[in-house]
Formats: sequence, structure tokens, C-alpha cells
Amino acid sequence: MKTFQYFADGNWRDPASGQWFESDDPATGKPWARIPRCDARDVEIAVAAAQRCFTQGPWSRMNAADRGRMLRRMGDVVTRHAERLGDVETTDNGKRRRDIVPALQGWLTDSFHYYAGLADKIEGAVIPVDAPGLFNYTRHEPFGVCGCITAWNSPLVIAIWKMAPALAAGNTLVIKPSEHASASTLALMEVLQEADLPPGLLNVVTGFGDEAGCALVEHPDVRLLSFTGGVAGGRQVAELAARQVKPLILELGGKSPQIVLRDADLDLAVPGIAGGIFPPAGQSCIAGSRALVHRSLHDRFVEALCSHLADALPGDPRDPATQVAPIANRPHFERVLRDIEGARAEGARCVLGGKAVHPEGLGGWFIPPTVFTGVTPDMDITRKEIFGPVMAVLPFDDEEEALRLANDTPYGLAAGIWTADAVRAMRMAEKLEAGTVYINNYFNATPQSPVGGYKQSGYGRENGIEGMKAFMQTKSVWLGMAP
Repeated sequence: MKTFQYFADGNWRDPASGQWFESDDPATGKPWARIPRCDARDVEIAVAAAQRCFTQGPWSRMNAADRGRMLRRMGDVVTRHAERLGDVETTDNGKRRRDIVPALQGWLTDSFHYYAGLADKIEGAVIPVDAPGLFNYTRHEPFGVCGCITAWNSPLVIAIWKMAPALAAGNTLVIKPSEHASASTLALMEVLQEADLPPGLLNVVTGFGDEAGCALVEHPDVRLLSFTGGVAGGRQVAELAARQVKPLILELGGKSPQIVLRDADLDLAVPGIAGGIFPPAGQSCIAGSRALVHRSLHDRFVEALCSHLADALPGDPRDPATQVAPIANRPHFERVLRDIEGARAEGARCVLGGKAVHPEGLGGWFIPPTVFTGVTPDMDITRKEIFGPVMAVLPFDDEEEALRLANDTPYGLAAGIWTADAVRAMRMAEKLEAGTVYINNYFNATPQSPVGGYKQSGYGRENGIEGMKAFMQTKSVWLGMAP
């Protein structure tokens, strides 16, 4: 097995605890790497390094244009090493290689390049105040040391989404990846050294939430926290941060609806909706796990969906032919199976999938696309974020009912609308309580467009100009020009 160290102050280090823990390959179910079990002592080293870099090192003297040039180098490095990074992520969390490698070569590299261009273009404003002899203007300034806690389903995507805008804004970072998928973030630090980063600019501590994560959240020199994960974890981070009145960016869970209106083209909607949940085995915050289908189309939709998914079985995520990824870790695999059995116990009908499968030659954790009908709005399968390849199909009779069902959730991360009527879709988009609404497409993202949630799906935004300003604070300056 490969043994990793954690990264702080430009150096690789063994954990102060002298302990490592194993990371499993989801395709085989066997351990493949040893990850450092960091604690508060290691967090202290990493935060102190980030603080020195921000206040004393070359980063403190680097202007915005120079930060942009560095970010462009970082993007170029990621492109060169996309194959290697993709191999590590696929082995560590089961993400399909056909998904992560093109992303690293494409829009994740574009994230670095986008914020490289934006770094020197965030402008303040001159405020027309009504007091004579006074001049007022605003500045956007970095927070300083930012703590970033990432989830296990897409470690590289989430790390880069935080890293690029935070650095463009002038901050330094300490990143704490999930204990279930830390290796690819450490591998990212290995390759990014080619970009000639100042020591302490980027630091990665690994380990468990109650040992490393809480220490990072509570450290007084960490001025802002960006967290991606479940609602329970986000709530805990918010409670700890509130003790120091520490600002947060939270991107949490979802139970996103896919609304299929009466005039929808099922030849477009069925593969689009299937692609919005099943390729990553439902392990995406925006997975469209609730299909709300006009009653006149319900039976045809279910038949077409099951036919479309009939051969879409999970397999080795390294195989380009694999259509559905494995479940990323054993505890979550067991949790998803319990939720499937819970749906059956509540009276929902499983019309596809619903049991673990065992691809030949693989010993990992695999659940095929699973579809339930006979679902009611009060069932757990309708309300709970299962975060697996499980879809609930509910009928509706009119637009008003569709919107009521779509918004009847504590979450509000994303929603989809499938219709031939663009005006109706735009009218409905205004009434949907979700941070992102897709019309006749799903699962798309770009560095230029902000991402974030309504309600318990979080607050703050990532990507776009808003994503960079989230890592900045505004200062108002008053100049007296007369006695």
C-alpha cells in the first residue's frame, strides 16, 4: 500500500500522532493506501504556516496580477497531470475515470484560468455620500487563512472549486478532505509544487472530523470556513464557528426534483434524468432523485426509464465502458441498502434494481440503478437524501401541484424542468426554491456560473464572480478633505 504524509509549510510531514488509517478501493473493497491521522497539533502547524504566508511571506507582497499568473500555472500543471490525478481519485473513491480525467483536463483547469483572469478585476466603488468635504470608497480584501473542508464524493472537484477563487482573492488555505477520500487531494498537492507555490500557501491535513476537522474550525487564526458535505456536518461546523462569529460558505445536501411536464419530449427527458443521478451512483449533492411526472405520462415514463437503465449496471470505474460507479465506501453502501429496504417497508414499489450486485472479478460495493413507484410525499424515500442510485417517481396533475411537490423539502440545491414550453419553464423556475434550475438539461456546471443552495442546502456561493467575492470582505474608507 502507498503511505501518504500530510502537507504543511511546503513540506511533507508524518502526523504528530504517529498513526495512519487505511483507505479502501471501492471497486475491490480492499485497502490500497495509508492516510495520516492528523490532530490539533498538525492543524496548528498548517494554520501557522498559512498565517505566516499571508502576513509575512512573498504572498503578502504579491499583487493581484501576479496571483493570476500563478493560478494559470496551477491550471497548466493540473492539465499535465490529469491522468495521474484521475487514477488516484478513481482508486480512492470510485469516481468513474471517464468523468474525472476529462474534467481535470477541461473545466477544472478552466477554473484556475477563469480566476486567474478575474484576480485583478474585482473593483471597489466610489460612494456618492451626502456629507460635504468627505470622500468615501470601498475595497474588497481577503480574509486571511481560510479553512476548507471537502466531501468524499468529488474531492478534486470540490477542492479546486474552493482553491481557485480563494487564492485569486488573496487568501491562504488549509484544506481538510474527508477521511473517506483524502488521497487525491494529497496527490494534487504533489503535482502543484511544479507551479512554484510559496510555502504555506496551500496546506492539507487529513484525518477525522472530531480530531482534525474540529481543530481547524475552532482555530482562532482561521478567519473563514468553506464546507461541503451533509446537513448534519454543516450544522456542526456552523455551531462551532458561531462561537467565534466566523463566516461560512456551506454547500450541503439536496433532494432535487426533476419535473416532467405533459408536453415533455421523453426521448430527451428520460436519458437526461437518468444521467442526472445514476452515473455517479447518486453520489452527488444535486442528483435529481425525485422524478415528478405528469400523471398522463407517468406509466410511459417509468417504462421508458426502466428500459433505458436495463443494461446500465455498475462496474469497474477504471473501465471506459462502465456506466454506473461503485458506492464510495462501505458504511455508505450499507446505509443506502438500509434506505432501500426502508422504502419497501413503507409500501413503495421497487420496479428496478434494489439489491447489491457483484460484478465479476470485483469485490467492492455496487448497487444498480434503483427506481421506486407508488411513492407518497411523506415517505422517507421522498424526503431523505439517500445519496445513492435511488429514484422516487411521483405523479402530479397540474403545474401548481408540481411546484408544491418540488418545494416540499427542507433542501433547495437544484431542480430540473422538462417541457417544450420555454415561457412556462421560466415562470416555474422563478417559483422553484432552488439555487440552480436546469431546463431541458441537467448536471451542468461551469466556472463562470455560481452554485449554491436555498434552505438547508446551505448559503454562500461557489464559482463565478460571487464565488470569489465570497472569499473577500468589503471595507469602507472615508477620507476627510476639509478641516
